[in-house]
Amino acid sequence: MDHFLYRDGVLHAEDVPLTEIARSVGTPFYCYSTATLTRHFKLFHEALEGTDHLVCFAVKANGNVAILRTLAALGAGMDVVSAGEYARAKAAGVPGERIVFSGVGKTPQEMRAALEGGIRQFNVESEPELEVLSAVAAELGTTAPIALRINPDVDAGTHDKISTGRKEDKFGIPVGHARRVYARAAALPGIEVVGVDVHIGSQLTDLQPFEAAFGKVAELTEALREDGHDIRRLDLGGGLGIPYTRSNAPPPLPLDYGAMIRRTLGHLGCEIEIEPGRLIVGNAGVLVSSVIYEKAGEGRDFLILDAAMNDLLRPAMYGAHHDIVPVKEPLPGGPTAQKDIVGPVCESGDTFAKAREMPPVAAGDLLAFRSAGAYGASMSSEYNGRPLVPEVLVNGDQFAVIRARPSFDEMISRDNVPEWLED
Repeated sequence: MDHFLYRDGVLHAEDVPLTEIARSVGTPFYCYSTATLTRHFKLFHEALEGTDHLVCFAVKANGNVAILRTLAALGAGMDVVSAGEYARAKAAGVPGERIVFSGVGKTPQEMRAALEGGIRQFNVESEPELEVLSAVAAELGTTAPIALRINPDVDAGTHDKISTGRKEDKFGIPVGHARRVYARAAALPGIEVVGVDVHIGSQLTDLQPFEAAFGKVAELTEALREDGHDIRRLDLGGGLGIPYTRSNAPPPLPLDYGAMIRRTLGHLGCEIEIEPGRLIVGNAGVLVSSVIYEKAGEGRDFLILDAAMNDLLRPAMYGAHHDIVPVKEPLPGGPTAQKDIVGPVCESGDTFAKAREMPPVAAGDLLAFRSAGAYGASMSSEYNGRPLVPEVLVNGDQFAVIRARPSFDEMISRDNVPEWLED
């Protein structure tokens, strides 16, 4: 469920017409719903009610500080994968004890920043990383709490580019090596073993891969306790999918996910950490764009928009589907025609949809890309000299720009011309 609904013939974000925002900030723009963010976070919290748990939002899905602060006020922790994301979480008011540092390539500088600023735990992905973290912590005279990320060799059954738990993937430590690496971790200075971490991928629409991975985590936890390790936290990652199209069967609900966690891991008495991103923020955001031109081609017709692949990369990168709807409500049962929906970037890959059935739209009309709150703005760029689009947060009948569109002068001013090229 989201809070983007037609009212009086116009698509609204909560109580604000998207046309009003378009008049104020121009197009394209991202728009997020506070009510949807709140509802989706609470679904995860309620799914784990009665268990000791922390819901950490995956900052990579959407790192806007206003989004992070909205979730932090609800009690969310944060899962970060870089020093920049760590800084964003801290800027949003999240204390270090609610920040988990994941990622396969943490640098000594990033480790030092997190240890000095406060950290709940590092999810360590390799033996070399473990050795470096030990050295940094010892140098600072402190202790780094860690969970080792275990690669359970479970296929998430999702897109190849977002599967992370197979033996051929770059993530984590093979489950067969885990006991040896935990023994090494326990012997290193500056390291405190606190838990086990696993994350098998993103946009999962079936609980079976989760259950298979969590079963391996349960077996490993019992073995590690036999080895003398105090395993008190289980970090289960994120990955639960969202419905990108209303016509498909809905993915499992957080309530079912929580029940499966209790069934597979509840007997261990561990604190549970989960790190959802997409399900919290995906359907809480839309990308609104204007039609620049209708273009008749040879055997196909095009809608050329002012949004492009640099604004929403997922269709070009993953072949991802987003429902695309007119902001002005179409007539029920009215005529439709197939359109290729494309952007203005000089790449054939700048295509959002092919042969998509669309109601009549004309130049100047507004279209909304649904389910664009996750990995939309966070993956955007200034390719082709196009400014990053503004982000807007709605709360009831109010809206505010939470990231402004930069001017061309602001973009260019970030470049430095060397002395020998000055006049």
